[in-house]
Order: sequence, then structure tokens, then C-alpha cells
Amino acid sequence: MIELWRGGILESVHAGHAVICDDTGAIVEAWGDPDAVIFPRSSCKMVQALPLLESGAAEAYGLSEAQLALACASHNGAVIHTEPVARWLGSLGLGEADLRCGPQMPDDRDARKALICSDTEPCQLHNNCSGKHAGFLTLSQHLKAGPEYVEPDHPVQRAVRSAFEEVTGMVSPGYGIDGCSAPNFATTVHGLARAMAFFAAADPDGSARDRAAARLVRAMVAYPELVAGEGRACTNLMRAMGGKVAVKTGAEAVFVAILPDLRRGIALKIMDGGTRGSEAAITALLVRAGALDPADPVVARYLTGPITSRRGFVAGEMRTAGGFI
Repeated sequence: MIELWRGGILESVHAGHAVICDDTGAIVEAWGDPDAVIFPRSSCKMVQALPLLESGAAEAYGLSEAQLALACASHNGAVIHTEPVARWLGSLGLGEADLRCGPQMPDDRDARKALICSDTEPCQLHNNCSGKHAGFLTLSQHLKAGPEYVEPDHPVQRAVRSAFEEVTGMVSPGYGIDGCSAPNFATTVHGLARAMAFFAAADPDGSARDRAAARLVRAMVAYPELVAGEGRACTNLMRAMGGKVAVKTGAEAVFVAILPDLRRGIALKIMDGGTRGSEAAITALLVRAGALDPADPVVARYLTGPITSRRGFVAGEMRTAGGFI
């Protein structure tokens, strides 16, 4: 899908699979193998958040759009992420110790520096998935379920799996344990794109699931800085598209996009797991769909701009491969 050229010689390639679905779940365009089975990783956090809204938990606990954006987030662990999650847990009568995501050194530069300079250890609030886990805890309390909400047979994860299989349109062939210790259910690239098309076409005045999906998309595009953070592709791409498209990355080079105006969903997986390739590929697909202006500086940042040496000399370039876009 994506090539890196240096000195007129092809240096590296990023191969993968991508699918664009319409609101019926049908494939509009595809590259690679639509039936390739993948772990969506964090790209499916909006799917994992569906039961939080469908169950009535979000309404019962008065969750804001900012909190819903955090429930869908893979955040940088900045203060704008950790403090709201801490307050959210406090409103439940819980604390950091009730999370089951594990500690993580934050990606945010200021937060990382503050920890290093104070000789303070990172905590679970800094975990990029702490917002998702706060959502899990909210749902668990609403269901009056136990504290081990990441166990695959816990009511929270059973609800997540049910929603996941319904919106992907297929029975999941299995699950793996994500970096945050929660189950991550496998699907195909087509299944993931089908789920994103469902979110794109969700009626804000429709069924409980439609209303939940529409609200989550609205929260993501309203708070792109909470979904990821400064300097991150998700945040930069959503800002460039003016709140009209939601995008979400996942570990190991998965990326999805929800395009409500077009009632389309996009999913892609770069098989080498390289973030550089997935960011370039989703940028190319968004331009192809007409959702992203090819002249926007964000396109140059992730796809068309030159690769420079540390002294600023042009050293290479990224290109879309022949047959892709």
C-alpha cells in the first residue's frame, strides 16, 4: 500500500488490507484480503463503549460528551486526560486502584517529564486506555457486577462481545488479551469496516444502539484532543476534517474511519504493524473518499511531504503503491 523511496530506490514497503463499506455493510472498494482476520486493538473502542450507553449506564451516571470521548480514547496520558479520568472514578466512589489496565509511562512530553523529574512512578491513570476502563467500571457498577471487569466471562465483556459481533456482522473467531489486559475480539477487515459503516449511518433519533453510536461519534469529533492528544494522527486528522469524520488508530497498525456524510466506514491493517504505514494509508483513503483536502498540511505530514535528514535536507519520500489509490 505504502512505499518509501530514497535516492530513487525503493527502500521499504508497507503491505496490508483495507476495506470501504457502505451503510448496508457491502464492500464499496477493497485492497488485499477483506476476509483477513485481525485484532482491531484500540480501533474498536467505540464498539466497546456501545454497552455503556445502550444499558442506560451513561445516562444514569450523567456522563458528558468529554467522558464519552475518553471512553473511546487511546490518549497520551496528559493532564487533560488523567485528571478527568480521576474525577470520573471519584464520582463513582472509586479510585485509580480499581482500574485493571495497568500503569504506563505517558506519551505526553510534559507529563513524562513531570514524572521523571519528581522521581514518581506512572500509575494506571496514565495508561492510554484509562478512559475506556473508566467506562467499563461505570457499566460494571450499573450492572451490579464484580470488580474484575476485564475477565472474558464478566458481564461487561459479555456485553461488549455481543455488541461487537452484532455490528461487525459475524461471530468472532476468538480473542486475544490487549495491552490494557481487556479481551480484544478478532474479526475480519470487512467486519471492522462494516461496524464503522454502521456508526457512520447511525440515526441519532433511531434505536437505542443507533442513538448510542451517533452520540459516540459526536463525542469523538467534538473532543479530538481527548481521543488521542497533541501531535497524534487521530487528533490532527479529525481537526483537519472539521469534525465531519471520526478516525481511530489501534496498536499494530490498524486504523478506522467513520464518515457520516458519506455513510461509509473504512478499516485497514498494515501487516508489518508499523504506525507510519497505517497513518499514511488512512490519510490516502480519506483523500480518496473526498473527506480530506489533499492540500491540507496534515496530508503532507503523514503521506506526501518529504522525508528529511536531521539537518533538514530532503532524503526521501512516501508514496502510495501502484494499485492502491
